[in-house]
Amino acid sequence: MAVLDGICIVEIAGIGPGPFCGMLLADMGAEVILVERASAKDGDPVDLGKNAIINRGKRSVALDLKNPRAIDAVLRLIDDADALIEGMRPGVMERLGLGPQVCSARNPRLVYGRMTGWGQEGPLAQAAGHDLNYIALSGALWFAGQPGSPPVTPPTLVGDLGGGALYLAMGLLAGILSAQRTGVGQVVDAAIVDGSANLMNLLLSLHAAGQQPFERGRGLLDGPHWCGSYACADGHFISVQALEPQFNMLLFSKLGLGNDPDFKQAYDPERYSRLRERLAQLFVSQPRQHWVDLLEGSDACFAPVLTPAEAQTHPHMAARGIYARHEGVLQAAPAPRFSAMPAGAINAVPLRGEHGAEILRAAGLSTAEIAELLPGG
Repeated sequence: MAVLDGICIVEIAGIGPGPFCGMLLADMGAEVILVERASAKDGDPVDLGKNAIINRGKRSVALDLKNPRAIDAVLRLIDDADALIEGMRPGVMERLGLGPQVCSARNPRLVYGRMTGWGQEGPLAQAAGHDLNYIALSGALWFAGQPGSPPVTPPTLVGDLGGGALYLAMGLLAGILSAQRTGVGQVVDAAIVDGSANLMNLLLSLHAAGQQPFERGRGLLDGPHWCGSYACADGHFISVQALEPQFNMLLFSKLGLGNDPDFKQAYDPERYSRLRERLAQLFVSQPRQHWVDLLEGSDACFAPVLTPAEAQTHPHMAARGIYARHEGVLQAAPAPRFSAMPAGAINAVPLRGEHGAEILRAAGLSTAEIAELLPGG
């Protein structure tokens, strides 16, 4: 048993946050039926085949959604589903004949999850965009950089996945709980601009308290504040973020700086740049392992900066089984963990259309209908 056993999700294949949301739900035991294109578009950079970790644990049926019979087949899948995931531009699903009104008329308890960057309405709703654009407009990118320099962001993490996929997953699960109580589903409009703006509320709390001004580089958590990542003598990197006094006092003591007048005033913004430069000179004087031996496991709030391959073999990460190779592909294990059930296994990635016949047969299609929709398969 898994926490989402018995929940059925129909996912219309897309890119990025929608499939990632489907993976999260499949990892927790939901049946996720992935409706893929009958064939990949030429030069499609996201046709990853068996490397598509975000499709693990799903079952795949490949259909030509320009075919009205294929649309009817998807509607028959929706009849018994708890939720649907789609990531098209606003209006595309309606033009296909798979919009919320059509689907909810067939299945009133369906939770219809819509994943977009800009949202279903608003002046930019029909414009193309990507992760960086969404978090730039939402304000979530603002603090990610040094004063006077363009902001830098981790690719896809803050917007597509943090502000998009996670909010869609939460919205779908909340909608399913509501539908189980009331018998009535609803549309979940999960826009990355909404979610990534919502992620800002912790920083906005600090801003309201005067600890995180909008002038970049002057707050406790951004810019040239001495918390951050540093280069080591061997070209590797380490991170320190000992924000609270008891933790940075320990850090500075271990570094031999406990009695230094500058470091006794570590919260003075006028000293941030100088403290950062002094720490940079210190950390670059020794290889990474020196700092690991000195600081790791203490309350100095330290960690080495690792590649995912290095992270797999780190003692803490290995003890928790956070990374593994499945069918030769390095990937992170399902998260979070549940006390009453064993940790979720890493499931296989389906081939395009691998389960088509069994999925359509279970939806009530005849052998002849299946043969028409899945020629040669």
